Amino acid sequence: MEFRIADAFQQSLERLTGEDQRAAKTAAFDLQTNPATPGLQVHRIDRTKDKNFWSARVNRDIRLIFHRIESSLLLCYVDHHDDAYEWAYRRKLETHPVTGAAQLVEIRETVREIEIPHYVPKPVEAEASAPSAAPLEAQPHRPLASFQPAELLSYGVPKEWLADLLVATEDQLLELATGGRPAKPEVVPPDQGDPFQHPDAQRRFRTLSNTEELAKALDYPWERWVVFLHPAQRDWVEREFNGPTKVQGSAGTGKTVVALHRAAERLPLNAASPLPAHRCR
Repeated sequence: MEFRIADAFQQSLERLTGEDQRAAKTAAFDLQTNPATPGLQVHRIDRTKDKNFWSARVNRDIRLIFHRIESSLLLCYVDHHDDAYEWAYRRKLETHPVTGAAQLVEIRETVREIEIPHYVPKPVEAEASAPSAAPLEAQPHRPLASFQPAELLSYGVPKEWLADLLVATEDQLLELATGGRPAKPEVVPPDQGDPFQHPDAQRRFRTLSNTEELAKALDYPWERWVVFLHPAQRDWVEREFNGPTKVQGSAGTGKTVVALHRAAERLPLNAASPLPAHRCR
């Protein structure tokens, strides 16, 4: 059985107290070595959209949420009892129908209150003296309104999010509002290959082959980039250059991550020989 960890698990782990974090790590190791450990009190969660979500007892208040099928077990989330279950109720694990990448998708439900109009006759005098109608307020710009659903799906957008994205304002979608478009992920037919090995999925999931890899992931949850290195970043980390190199990119694109990984891979054991020169801007 494949054992995997999601970045959502590490993010939730960070928010726990130190004592609860230690207990959650112990439960994670127990799940990896023996999911049937009696103390975990493992059971399937009822009333979820995805019937493969399970719960494991960490302590009296903390619950670990994982996704289990016959071939794999995925650590998904950990939190206080009610919050952990609420997270599972609003999530499902699926393979994107276009890109073929595995995704943990938040189920978006909209509750609308129906207003019943009530007609009130207007006095004749009021009609005669009523001022001219005020101009309509300018509608906010919606950058994605002209996009076809199929095009948004090709970017890896979950189907449940299409309706919200089509009416999103430019304040919500700054990059697209200014004319930019993100690079589309590689497309792998959903019925071919492992959806967890898709480059887009590797940003969110990591397959762990042994307890040592799990320990590394759980000991440094704040350094998620160590575990979830994007394939595009890995390409720059492992690429060979003939001389000094300058890597450019806007803030938050991962330049420092690339530089740190290159330094870690190329640092000589005796630190006697110099490293290749690299510059990130």
